[in-house]
Amino acid sequence: MNLLVIGGGGREHAIIKKLKENPSVDVIYALPGNGGIAADAICVSDIGAKDIDKIVEFAKNNKIDFAVVAPDDPLALGCVDRLHEVGIPCFGPDAKAARIEASKVFSKNLMKKYNIPTASYEVFDDSQKALDYLKDAKFPIVIKADGLALGKGVLIPQNFAEAEDAVKTIMEDKAFGESGNEIVIEEFMTGPEVSVLAFTDGTAIIPMVSSMDHKRIGDNDTGLNTGGMGTIAPNPYYTKQLADECMQTIFLPTLAAMRAEGCPFKGCLYFGLMMTPNGPRVIEYNCRFGDPETQVVLPLLKTDLLTIMQAVENETLAQLDVEWHDGAAACIIIASGGYPGSYQKGKVMTFEDNLADNVVIYHAGSKLQDGNLVTNGGRVLGVTARADSLAQALKDAYKATNSVQFEGKYMRSDIGKKALAVLED
Repeated sequence: MNLLVIGGGGREHAIIKKLKENPSVDVIYALPGNGGIAADAICVSDIGAKDIDKIVEFAKNNKIDFAVVAPDDPLALGCVDRLHEVGIPCFGPDAKAARIEASKVFSKNLMKKYNIPTASYEVFDDSQKALDYLKDAKFPIVIKADGLALGKGVLIPQNFAEAEDAVKTIMEDKAFGESGNEIVIEEFMTGPEVSVLAFTDGTAIIPMVSSMDHKRIGDNDTGLNTGGMGTIAPNPYYTKQLADECMQTIFLPTLAAMRAEGCPFKGCLYFGLMMTPNGPRVIEYNCRFGDPETQVVLPLLKTDLLTIMQAVENETLAQLDVEWHDGAAACIIIASGGYPGSYQKGKVMTFEDNLADNVVIYHAGSKLQDGNLVTNGGRVLGVTARADSLAQALKDAYKATNSVQFEGKYMRSDIGKKALAVLED
């Protein structure tokens, strides 16, 4: 089989490595891929993930048997729709279903209409009306740009002055472009956060192992928000009782709501959840695998990934028994110094060849230059270890980070610390 994976980050590298395990796979193409992915797939670096016309043309010319559209932008732009039009099976939602992430207004209105538990909210397309509302609001409060904003379109003002700046930044200064034409203002919720990715064919749903992301750049959750500085799985806050509750109050109702709205969701549906004092609530939906959650969830998957993805496309997921490895996984993100602010690219990386069998390095921001792997992004690598316990997985992952060196290398030193504390209680 000839496979095509759209995207070029750590998430895509994890997906490609898992797809390679299927013996029927002959070739995997990555568009655009990256320097590290090039060791596992044929990278076509001159076709970007948002260049839908060229993606479709490439897929036709290279007789692609199955495509995986991984990032949010091409999903929202209708990449799956276009590939389906030329007869290529895909994993991922069509553009109508991808609105569950691409429009915060759509997803919040969906939850309100179908009584799916989430934060109370209001929607505004006029900055003055938003400010009038905020004058009497309770702080802290959450302000979200409606559209896609690279994970950075959520601000949490602590007072009215900060809220005023947030509204101006999003709606008037257009910091996130057209994504800020509308905003959602919602109540600030408290409680442990849990990420749950789920395979779904529109009717059947199979949740993956839960995970915990670490968004802040600094130790002890300090500093600016990032795309994620590390993850662990499973998330110890997510008990079987909570999983059962989420299935009945959130997961199944979400699928039913999407079907009722005429846009059934097929692919990987990401539930960003908060375990509030009043029960689980949805923070956000994503229409695809999370990054870096994928880098700890897929290593725990025992069942063949391509088989699952084909069952999702063929709407036969209910017939599949998906199995998981026992134990835990931990991923430490190695970033460029200065990220998530300004940082330098092109730093030569050196790798030692002494990785343990339970460790894998996923490339997020690297490229090949003059025969060397060099840095090419803010988040550069994800070092993942799978072990019998979370403590061992973290120990092995952190040890393995020493096998990579480059100028300006930065990582957090406390990934999984909160989770270990919960397990020790």
